[in-house]
Amino acid sequence: MKLIEQITDLNEAIYKENVLGFVPTMGGLHKGHEALIKISKKKCIKTLVSIFVNPTQFSNKKDYQTYPRSLKKDLTLLKKLKVDYVYLPTVNQVFKGKKSSKISLNKSQKILCAKFREGHFEGVLDVINRFVKLLSPKLLFMGEKDYQQFFLVKNFIEKRYKTKVYSCKTIRDSSKVALSSRNNLLKKANIKTAGLIADKLFNLKNSISKNKNKSKKIIQSIKKQLIKNFNIKIEYIECRNLINLSNNINKKPFKLFIAYYLNGVRLIDNF
Repeated sequence: MKLIEQITDLNEAIYKENVLGFVPTMGGLHKGHEALIKISKKKCIKTLVSIFVNPTQFSNKKDYQTYPRSLKKDLTLLKKLKVDYVYLPTVNQVFKGKKSSKISLNKSQKILCAKFREGHFEGVLDVINRFVKLLSPKLLFMGEKDYQQFFLVKNFIEKRYKTKVYSCKTIRDSSKVALSSRNNLLKKANIKTAGLIADKLFNLKNSISKNKNKSKKIIQSIKKQLIKNFNIKIEYIECRNLINLSNNINKKPFKLFIAYYLNGVRLIDNF
């Protein structure tokens, strides 16, 4: 495993790599990241993992400062997985002296998390764009837990580069909780609650699948129950189709999306 901190070393290491797999992360690695890396290793000759907590995708400075960081533990895992390259850029290295066109979402894209996290996805798209321009990977791997992020990145990157964006299924623990770096901010009791909520939402998705015409009424009923039973704040809970993320789910594959706060920690999921 080659640890890379400088762009000059990065260029020297990968300039001959024609089939490079790229797994962008913000650290706090878990089995979800592990799954992405294993798929990359199967599909690509070499795999590069970046660890970079991107400040431009946080509208709340406190959220950026408290984001879980565990570099030593992450590097131990990456070495165990036999990752070829690990890129650890600084904020200055990524952004200093590198002007790029301002990225804006259109009105139809300002839904779900984009509606509540101003500038978040613009920051994500900007940093992923910078990485892809620098690395020229053949494949970029992202998890489906943040499906909206995957959807936006795929559309943005594949229109501009030869890089293909590949999605990987959400990895869950035994209680059905989607694995996330933010789970490290929760207590055991909170994780248990999140599992109960996930179970309810899986059942909700099944109910909606059988009766799409009444999806809004079904969601409103369950939403009230969730708030009352688990004392959570729900930002949104809604269905979107997988073709263009519009709320028209009639005769189309769809997912149920949710964002909520549990003990002050914002969690997202889809089913």
